[in-house]
Order: sequence, then structure tokens, then C-alpha cells
Amino acid sequence: MERDTKIALAGAAIAKRERKRQERAASGGRTEKGNLMRMLFGIFPLLVIPVALYNLLALGFGGSVETVNELGEFTRLETAPILELLNGKFVGLPMISGVDWILTKGDAILLLAVVFLFLEILKSTSTGTSTIMNHAVSMILFIVCLIEFLLLPNFATSTFFILMSMTLLDVLAGVVVTIVSARRDFGVAGDI
Repeated sequence: MERDTKIALAGAAIAKRERKRQERAASGGRTEKGNLMRMLFGIFPLLVIPVALYNLLALGFGGSVETVNELGEFTRLETAPILELLNGKFVGLPMISGVDWILTKGDAILLLAVVFLFLEILKSTSTGTSTIMNHAVSMILFIVCLIEFLLLPNFATSTFFILMSMTLLDVLAGVVVTIVSARRDFGVAGDI
């Protein structure tokens, strides 16, 4: 009887070890910490990065709206003070045609934002809870961008308007792509 108990316990231990191995294989070897990082990455909208970069430039290096002219009088600028910084050369390359191709700092921020918008649309194809949270945080980001655009002078630029439009497109496209992929995953037959 004692021998049978030992054999049963050994068999149970082997079965438990085999179940854990299969669970690790099914999860791709991810740990709880990996799942947490993946969830945070899923919630965090990547367009926060170019918006934060623009905010750093606008709030830190943008300049004042009011200046003093040559007569010592206070004058108010008609354009955003950050335009001079945004229109500054970031990269310049000579082309075969003989002209120089110039990428401005504002263009570089928009290029970064386009890449992140593409990644955000790819992320929205999943249907998990983190994706829904991502859409909510993206909507908050759009609202913050809209408030900045309307109220702060350094944010009234074409560069920031396009960036703000990308945050809106992230929300709209993300929700549409999530709904379409959820309907496909759900797999209901008929017109439902």
C-alpha cells in the first residue's frame, strides 16, 4: 500500500510538472512581470511621446508672445513664438538633383508621430481590456491637445494641429479597428 501511495504521489508530481510546462509553453514563457509590462504597453498610447516632445519644446524653448520693439514699446506677436524653433533645420541632405533636402524640427516630430500612429493602429487590432483602456487614454490625450491648441499661443501652429489631428485619428481608427476585429473574432453567423 505504501508503495502504491508513493507511485501515485510521483505520478501526481509528474503530471503537475507537465501541466506547468504546458502552461509556460502556451504563454510563450512570459512571467507575471512580463504580462504586467505588456498590459502597461497596451494601455500607454505611443502618441504621448511626440506630444510630450512638442510640449517640452513649446514650454521650455518657445519664447514669449509679447516683445519689446525698437522704440521700447510692448508688442504682441501675431504668430506663435515657437515657429522659429520648429522651422529650424534638423537634417539636411544633398540630393542628386542638386538641391538640399531639409527636414525641419517640426517635420521630424510629425514623422515620429506618423510612425507611432501606425504602431497604435496595429495595437488596436487586439480586443483585450488594455486596448479599451488605451482608447480611453488616447481620448484624454486628444482632449488635452485640443485645450492646448485653443488656449496656449505656442500650440497654435500647423505642426501641433497635425499632431492633434493624429491623436483624434488614433482614437477614431482605434475604436473602429477594435470593433471590426472583435466582430471577426466573435464569429457570429448571420447579420448580427
